[in-house]
Order: sequence, then structure tokens, then C-alpha cells
Amino acid sequence: MNPTTTRSALVVRGGWEGHRPVEATDLFLPFLHARGFTTRIEDSPAIYADTGYLATVDLVVQCVTMSRIEADQLAGLRSAVAAGTGLAGWHGGIADSYRDSSDYLHLIGGQFACHPGRPPHESVEGEANNFVPYTVNIRPAAADHPIVAGLADFDLVTEQYWVLSDDYVDVLATTTQKVRPGDPWHREVTSPAVWTRRWGRGRIFVATPGHSLDVLGHPSVRTIIERGMLWASR
Repeated sequence: MNPTTTRSALVVRGGWEGHRPVEATDLFLPFLHARGFTTRIEDSPAIYADTGYLATVDLVVQCVTMSRIEADQLAGLRSAVAAGTGLAGWHGGIADSYRDSSDYLHLIGGQFACHPGRPPHESVEGEANNFVPYTVNIRPAAADHPIVAGLADFDLVTEQYWVLSDDYVDVLATTTQKVRPGDPWHREVTSPAVWTRRWGRGRIFVATPGHSLDVLGHPSVRTIIERGMLWASR
């Protein structure tokens, strides 16, 4: 796009502080500004109920893990996306938001279920027990998609999201949960790691990597999120 073209991005951040919503979204503000976006920042989904304002927004970047959303707020968000406002996010900030809202899940198309930790014989104290080595596999059928074009499979050591999803997501990359001694599942489980979704005239982008600032700084993760925001924008 022409970098002199002005578009509007709304950044909605909050919820569980463990995902560092302020610092995480701050990482991407310079990128948005350099691509011609003006940005507005809100600390709750209450802004979604302002349907007049939301109609002027080209892109919503959401980073709100868990938390709650009221009926009028969700209705405003769904209507705005259907009318052409893009919606983008990563990790729990979009795939683990508003757990008690089935209508939000319907909009996003995939929901965090768990992130299996290390096997018992490798367990450690604290958050690091949830960090496991895994690969994000770019789907060959999606290799030409502008979000992942030119990227190869890549490895991470962080939370690996097991996602429940439907068939209306367009999966660009996957990750596979292995079966390890002591696991209650009996075969490998492949989940979407990066996906898009069309909703009315709007576009939705989701990447599940992004638990911490170092993961967001991984070159492939950052490239996918930056491209995903541009793809989703009106």
C-alpha cells in the first residue's frame, strides 16, 4: 500500500496481565504508524459498543486474554467486522478471549483449549513448565498466501496451543501435539497455528504464537503478525 494513505487502527488491550498486553501491542505500533495507520488505544472492549466510531475503523488489533464482553459490545464488534472492519490478534489476546461467549467463538473460529506442559520427568517450577519445543508448519497449500509467502517451517520453545476450531477457518500453518508417555491422548493432534476467516465483508487473522515478548520478536512470528494485520485491514 501507499505509506501516505491514512487508515484507522483501534488497539484494544487488557485482560490477564501475564500476556503483557501493553508491552506486546506497543511492539507493533511503530509498524502500523509506518504503514499509514492512525491508532487509538483502549483498555477494554467497551469501545466495541460505540458502533458509530467502529464503522470508521479499518483494523481492530485485540490483545485481551480471558476477561468478559457484554452483549452490546460483542454485537458491535460482530457488526463492524461483517461491514468490513478487520480484526487481528495473536495468542490468548484473540484465541482465548471472553471464554463465556459462544458468539465470540463463532466469530473467531478457533478457541484455545490448553497448552500441554512438559512431561512429568522433565517438569520444572513456574511458567517455564508450559514451554515446550515445537514446530510451526506452513501448509504447502497456503505457501503463496501473502501472510506466509516465502516463510519456511520454524521452531519455537514456548506455549503450544491446542486449539478447537471449525471448518470455516482457512489454515495457513499448523502445529502438532505429540503423544508422550503419560499423555491421556492416543494419537498426535494437529491444530491450526495461523488462520484467517472471512466474515461478511470483513477479514479476521489469528496467530497462536505470542505468549511473551521474545516470541513476538521471533522473525517469523513478527513477520506473520505484521502481514496478518495488513491482510485483515479494510
